[in-house]
Amino acid sequence: MDYAKYIADQINVGIRQVQKTIELLESGATVPFIARYRKEMTGNLNEVQIAAIRDLLTKLKEVDKRREAILQSIEEQGKMTPELRKLIEDAVTLTELEDLYLPYKPKRKTRATMAVEKGLQPLADELMKQYRCDVMRLASDYVNEEKGVKSPEEALAGARDIIAEQINENSQARNRIRNIFRRTAMLSSSVVKSKIDDAGKYESWFDWKENAMRAPSHRILAMFRGESEGMLRVKIAPTDDAEALESLERQFVKGNYESSEQVAEALKDSYKRLMSPSIENEFYNILKERADKEAIKVFAENLRQLLLASPLGQKRTLAIDPGFRTGCKVVCLNEQGELIHNETIYPFTSVREERAAVSKLEALVEAFKIEAIAIGNGTAGRETEEVVKRCRFKSKVIAVMVSENGASVYSASDVARREFPDYDVTVRGAVSIGRRLMDPLSELVKIDPKSIGVGQYQHDVDQKMLQNSLEDVVISCVNSVGVELNTASRELLSYVSGIGPVLADRIVEYRNRNGAFQSRAELLQVERLGNKAFEQCAGFLRVRGSQNPLDRSAVHPERYALVEQMAASVDSSVEDLMKNKELRSKIDISKFVTDDCGLPTLQDIMKELDKPGLDPRAKFEVFEFDKNVTRIEDLKEGMVLPGIVTNITAFGAFVDVGVHQDGLVHISQLANRRVGDPSEVVHLHQHVQVKVLEVDLRRHRISLTMKGL
Repeated sequence: MDYAKYIADQINVGIRQVQKTIELLESGATVPFIARYRKEMTGNLNEVQIAAIRDLLTKLKEVDKRREAILQSIEEQGKMTPELRKLIEDAVTLTELEDLYLPYKPKRKTRATMAVEKGLQPLADELMKQYRCDVMRLASDYVNEEKGVKSPEEALAGARDIIAEQINENSQARNRIRNIFRRTAMLSSSVVKSKIDDAGKYESWFDWKENAMRAPSHRILAMFRGESEGMLRVKIAPTDDAEALESLERQFVKGNYESSEQVAEALKDSYKRLMSPSIENEFYNILKERADKEAIKVFAENLRQLLLASPLGQKRTLAIDPGFRTGCKVVCLNEQGELIHNETIYPFTSVREERAAVSKLEALVEAFKIEAIAIGNGTAGRETEEVVKRCRFKSKVIAVMVSENGASVYSASDVARREFPDYDVTVRGAVSIGRRLMDPLSELVKIDPKSIGVGQYQHDVDQKMLQNSLEDVVISCVNSVGVELNTASRELLSYVSGIGPVLADRIVEYRNRNGAFQSRAELLQVERLGNKAFEQCAGFLRVRGSQNPLDRSAVHPERYALVEQMAASVDSSVEDLMKNKELRSKIDISKFVTDDCGLPTLQDIMKELDKPGLDPRAKFEVFEFDKNVTRIEDLKEGMVLPGIVTNITAFGAFVDVGVHQDGLVHISQLANRRVGDPSEVVHLHQHVQVKVLEVDLRRHRISLTMKGL
């Protein structure tokens, strides 16, 4: 198969672009590296297109592997023909291959195989000819009590079983039924009667029916989850079987003879017993895969926005993990996020303790020159925020509510134990909260993305597909921001293009043993980090203390000589060129175009010289909830409140208004226009204004709107 041509047609890019991308991928280049530093080779393809090429290539190779196994199996059976071989070699999808293989696939014992063992294949073949004959007389020749055929009726029944299986294995017939399913199949669900008292959360799906191929991903996954929990029965089938049966009859029933009636009877049995359940299962998998992809896409986009959330930056930070009975764990971190102090305060046990807590916070802020306070947004979060607001600090300190999602997962992880072997989980959790404020990306890469709390049905979707997609997002985010080589954790380093966990460990070991890296080139002294890994990772790493100013930028070392030529062309040093905009304006980059370095790369270099190592993330903004609203009971219909978008799904967005229960802005309430995709209107961590539509205290549900605000 011509991989490049097929992929180019599928994603609508040039064949040469795909060919070059495949060459790079198969040479070990990563998606971020290709997108950033090989634009001339790929025709400026972006990360999404390159990842699509990679994924399609993987699928096509899987199809080829299956094709080889099928060819070998049929060859070993001695049933291969030139026509069949061509059909198999031309097949593009696994479905096509499996349809062609179905008649030759080794079977468990079926009604048809038992009938064949009884010697009834010739009778089935005669009936399929559908000529005028006395079928009872014809069948009587196959009565054989030794083989278990006691009557002509039994012989005919066995022959019909063989015909039914042949019809089911006919690829043309299966495609006809697939097309009918695709056009008319309905997805329906009903409650399991014996579970009606336990299935309350699936009440919406007790008697539901809609077009299967138009059903949105969240409804598909909700119904499938209800079925897996034994609460619902889900069915995918055409509203009427008549069209399917008529289609099969046109293909298989010839004439109006007794033999034709036998074929027609076998055909109905084939459809109801074999083909319809089989195609239904196929469509179940099709819907599941489609719903998984859509849910994973939503999850991945949420994760991207979360990882690229605005960092506060290197500020001395006090972080609080709130708690009522057990107290609030307080930690103080220096500018690099290192733990310098920890203790516990108990502001909610008595008035006296509250005053002591306020005094303690004021003293800690003064003693450690704290510039910001991070407060976990879980239990007692808003109440802790009120305590902090009662403090009288001598210098300006900002206080920010920070999401705790996944902090407990981190605090109990091997990563946290390795970082803080002498501290318990409460200290580790508070440190994580503080570091999230300072640099969300650096801290969140330590946590399994599924635990961060921004997904939709993440436990129901294909876990391998989810893991691969989320890993792509983390890698993309880490490499788009860039990583400081001398301060990055091993977890952050492991996501840098070309590094991975093993080399990340070796880099940290080298750093611990030899001190800070003085240049990017020093990376080549790390054990087993060779030229290929250096090529892939160097451009994404920053060495702020390097004497070479380009080591602080995203300019790749392979282009250092080119930048030196640019500087020389205006009688400047590289450092002066980076500092002086007027000097840069004198450079005509078209004069530096070569076969392997075109305008896209040169334009990227000029952008880097202008703002070396620029962080692409937005500037941090302080947010405050309405001070009069702290509990769900405080909410009243019609209230307009500030909120933060915490999760985006296919059916709307969840917004935190500071009452420990996120409210839902349904997709129909996001804007004064029709919205197809919520991410068109909102993004994660966006500060929004919402109006309360309804509060259901019994079910702890809050309905919100953004219309007209």
